Amino acid sequence: MRSSLAPGVWFLRAFSRDSWFRGFILLLTFLIYACYHMSRKPISIVKSRLHQNCSELVRPGNDTHDPNDTTWCSWSPFDKDDYKELLGAVDNAFLVAYAIGMFISGIFGERLPLRYYLSAGMVLSGLFTSLFGLGYFWNIHMLWYFVLIQICNGLVQTTGWPSVVTCVGNWFGKGKRGFIMGIWNSHTSVGNILGSLIAGVWVNQQWGLSFIVPGIITAIMGIVTFLFLIEYPEDVDCTPPQHHGDPEKERDNPEDPANGPYSHRESNVDIAVSSSKEQGTEPEAISFLGALKIPGVIEFSLCLLFAKLVSYTFLYWLPLYISNVAHFSAKEAGDLSTLFDVGGIIGGIMAGLISDYTNSRATTCCIMLILAAPMMFLYNYVGQSGIASSIVMLIICGVLVNGPYALITTAVSADLGTHESLKGNAKALSTVTAIIDGTGSIGAALGPLLAGLISPTGWNNVFYMLISADVLACLLLCRLVYKEILAWKLSRSRSSGSSLALTHPR
Repeated sequence: MRSSLAPGVWFLRAFSRDSWFRGFILLLTFLIYACYHMSRKPISIVKSRLHQNCSELVRPGNDTHDPNDTTWCSWSPFDKDDYKELLGAVDNAFLVAYAIGMFISGIFGERLPLRYYLSAGMVLSGLFTSLFGLGYFWNIHMLWYFVLIQICNGLVQTTGWPSVVTCVGNWFGKGKRGFIMGIWNSHTSVGNILGSLIAGVWVNQQWGLSFIVPGIITAIMGIVTFLFLIEYPEDVDCTPPQHHGDPEKERDNPEDPANGPYSHRESNVDIAVSSSKEQGTEPEAISFLGALKIPGVIEFSLCLLFAKLVSYTFLYWLPLYISNVAHFSAKEAGDLSTLFDVGGIIGGIMAGLISDYTNSRATTCCIMLILAAPMMFLYNYVGQSGIASSIVMLIICGVLVNGPYALITTAVSADLGTHESLKGNAKALSTVTAIIDGTGSIGAALGPLLAGLISPTGWNNVFYMLISADVLACLLLCRLVYKEILAWKLSRSRSSGSSLALTHPR
């Protein structure tokens, strides 16, 4: 007879299996959300093609425009003098719909199977992205068509973020969450880079393909999601993660976030959430107000509003800014703008690492926001003086602007969505994520809109607006930063007391 495997061998096999599945889910959700962002990016690349300087181009032989028409190469209705406002309206149609839909999406995400919800959202997102590009081939010049498509796309894209964060939260526990999610959150920047590069291939010829190709890729990824996404570790007999350690140890550990800036033991959330483990019943989805009562949700949500305002203004207007100020072509400006997203990848990982090491999410965000304000000022004034300075400053701005944004939307959302006051109810994660990102999406809608309204008065004023928003984001975290500093001092004093007791035993 064959002898049974030793317990250690069984452990290694189980650990290996769990690790493979976790790695697979991390990769799959990474690709899923990279596709979402890839489909959002083409509009910022195509903007400079919809309205461009026609005097530098040679008219085609079959051109029927008036010889004195200086906008013959632009795409109507964006060939008018108010083209920046019209382009801002197209951006805002997507972002306002996204912000409104996000608050609703989290509620649906908790109550529907994530695999169906996410795959349907991706297929529809691919469809609407492609329909925007088909406006080129169908020769559509009506503003309402592009606005309507953007509204529909904004609504269906809200299926993405709460779903992928919930899925990752289901699979990964609290340990090194900032670092893991910092790397994972680079999907945002990777998607932006892919979207920029793909759109740049066709922007100077048939710009409709700049939308159609990302749309097709997103829809295909939706089918892959339907076939392969696994929502819970238990569905494939894997070990579920441990979101919190031993309660007694956590109670005595001042460094734990549950005892730090985001907790109070008499939390009203306890009333809103039932203890499913004690009752042995299926956990109920948390209410909207119950999620708001989780300590730290409101502060981080409002901070993200202003942080995302800055990030999305760069996302939608940076290529046009580079094209106008540095006089690059649409493709060159789009390619150069990807450096901001390269900085975003570095910033997200740095923020996650630092916040894990210091156990100070709010302080990490605050310091990066403080440094971002003067860097944006310098980029506007000296960033276009040479290609080398532009590259360096774009990367640094990407690090400092996207670092806090990435940390709040990933590790902070997962921390608060699995807060100890929820008594192990993971059903709150989707709602908490939707509240935080939905509030941030209001800023994402305001930023490009304000940039479109302010930019005709000069790009300097746009940057002053961004710096002001950055400062406000920093101020909103002051209370949490203060509590983190107190928790850190308490930890240091307890550590000193323990060392003293060991040195001089009774």
